[in-house]
Amino acid sequence: MGIYSEMILPRLVHGSMRNPELLPYRRRVLAPAEGRVLEVGIGSGLNLPHYPEGVTKVIGIDPSARLAAMARRAASSVAFPVTVTEHSAEAIPLETGSVDTVVTTWTLCSIPRVGRALCEMRRALKPGGQLLFVEHGLSPDKSVRRWQDRLTPLWKCCAGGCHLNRPIGKLIEDAGFRCSALETGYAKGPRPMVFMYEGRASNDG
Repeated sequence: MGIYSEMILPRLVHGSMRNPELLPYRRRVLAPAEGRVLEVGIGSGLNLPHYPEGVTKVIGIDPSARLAAMARRAASSVAFPVTVTEHSAEAIPLETGSVDTVVTTWTLCSIPRVGRALCEMRRALKPGGQLLFVEHGLSPDKSVRRWQDRLTPLWKCCAGGCHLNRPIGKLIEDAGFRCSALETGYAKGPRPMVFMYEGRASNDG
């Protein structure tokens, strides 16, 4: 698993996340970003070209050294400052109330202690800050949910811990956020893998 997780998986993640079908999601979810931004699971930096002018800095964290290195290279092509560090989302290395916006894109599925990570994101946000997210997760359709539950044990072993069946909206609100906008629906692709949650949440309880 060492060679796979450190060498092969990051390239697979980068390749799959470059899917052009995901581009409209990126553009929509990043449009309200402003100020000092924490991007959790920055991956290879594919979001960086899509941040709006109101962003003054992006701080990216990712547990993968190889993906973090790719994100640093991507940062050289944007106008705002970017710092990328290798850290777990369950222990964010930032002071309380130090960012205006937190961004997660297709990240919450693979964080081992996702509830803890969301609480850390909320801690890092300033009062009145915003969480912008697009994630895949649990479908409302029973037949799809059954397949998600069946596939997840195997899927997470070969896809970097990715869970197909996490109830994203509930997880966010259980961490103390309030969803002010949430849209769900299927993207193109196999239904167990592509039920999307796209939205915005505030940390004002």
